[in-house]
Amino acid sequence: MTNFERMQWLYRSLNQRRRPEDVADHILELSKDQLDRAERDRLQKVAKGSLRQSFFGYTSMLEEFAQPVDLQRQVAKAIELFTTAHPLEAQLCDQPDAVEQFIRHISQEIHKSFGRNDFKADRLNRQMRHERGMDISKRRYNKLFRHLTRMEAKLTKLIGELKKLMFTKVGKSGLAHRLSWEDFSADQNSACFIAYYTAQSNLRSEFTIYGQQRPYDEIADLLFRRCRNRATTNWWAIAQVYPTQEVLAHLSDSQKGELLGQWYGILQEIAQLLQQVWERSNINRATMVVRRGNDSSTWNNTASAWNTARNHWISLLYAMGAEGILETICFGKVLRLMAADVVAWHYRAGGQLDPDTAIWNELPLPWEVLSGQHSCNLALVESVCRKHNVDPVQKGWTVPRPTGQPVPFTPTPELVHGVSVTNPMLAEALRQAGFFSGKATKRSIPLAAEIHHSTLQEHHERLLDQNDRVE
Repeated sequence: MTNFERMQWLYRSLNQRRRPEDVADHILELSKDQLDRAERDRLQKVAKGSLRQSFFGYTSMLEEFAQPVDLQRQVAKAIELFTTAHPLEAQLCDQPDAVEQFIRHISQEIHKSFGRNDFKADRLNRQMRHERGMDISKRRYNKLFRHLTRMEAKLTKLIGELKKLMFTKVGKSGLAHRLSWEDFSADQNSACFIAYYTAQSNLRSEFTIYGQQRPYDEIADLLFRRCRNRATTNWWAIAQVYPTQEVLAHLSDSQKGELLGQWYGILQEIAQLLQQVWERSNINRATMVVRRGNDSSTWNNTASAWNTARNHWISLLYAMGAEGILETICFGKVLRLMAADVVAWHYRAGGQLDPDTAIWNELPLPWEVLSGQHSCNLALVESVCRKHNVDPVQKGWTVPRPTGQPVPFTPTPELVHGVSVTNPMLAEALRQAGFFSGKATKRSIPLAAEIHHSTLQEHHERLLDQNDRVE
């Protein structure tokens, strides 16, 4: 693999869920002639866990984000039904603009207007069809009309799912998925840091009460230090994923303003989806413990996106010296829904609900603030935090989220519904058997799981025992 190909691999990884070990392996191969011995040794300690350097070279974890179902099947059927339909390449069937253009084109065959899908009000009767020169039976016309309405409904769903996917990526790694190849490849050191930090940020959450692994570890710190004091560093690209005050200080005012506008627009989009999920879900705001009927996946991914976007927005305000805006409008954080067994685990370990829960309960909801229905400013947030003995600065309610010191590198675990399993083969077997999913396990499980069945069954039952009801 050439260095150009390695850079392309790193760029593609921004939209994937590659293991940090694999990213470190590519960085090591790409930069080994530019690294000193200590840097090479530290990178190698991580890279030795990569799939390329491992004996088995296998992971049970998907290395892509879950993609929405596209319209390939519907397009193929439309090509059978409509004489004016043109072939649409498979890779375009998940592109809303291309699909919409395709639907609009074939809709002309039966003189249907895009968006007019009422089966009673929007169909043409026999006289209308005759006036338009349509020599087809009522049955065939209805069949074509129904197919178009279904395609439009499917397109609407695809657009919604793509938006959810975008918010999932935003919640994990900011705007890494939006970086252009030109910005990413402009500087190698910047690209290496962005790729590794994004891989760490995109790691899946673990089932734990001790907090998730922080993405800024010792390897991220090593790569970031290589970006310091270099004239070629692309701080604009780094700011998309790691907007610390040090990074933002290198941007021009126009660049900061552009990012500020982007993040405010993203906050508006996220708030709309949060409102939709909130209104169709019976979420227990007092505890934020998930219960039947809650769309917890969508809510949690979107809440993470809100908190990330909010942090970037506040970071930019401070970098621009415009933090006075917070005295007028200061959005609160959005809490994620928690599984009852995790909350029970907290209580059994001597803990309690996160104090942020009480603050979340008293502040206006994000969409209420953006719509002007309620106001939320710095004074209100600070007063509510003080009321519940929470430091608004330390907990990131009124200032950019603290970055802290780099943490030690932790090998990427094989997860089965958030539970860490040491062996990737065993992890896949357990996932297929339904372990840790909250559902009954299958009777027949692969041999790899049977070997460790008794120990893992005890672990499984112990987790179920912790699934107490928390009201």
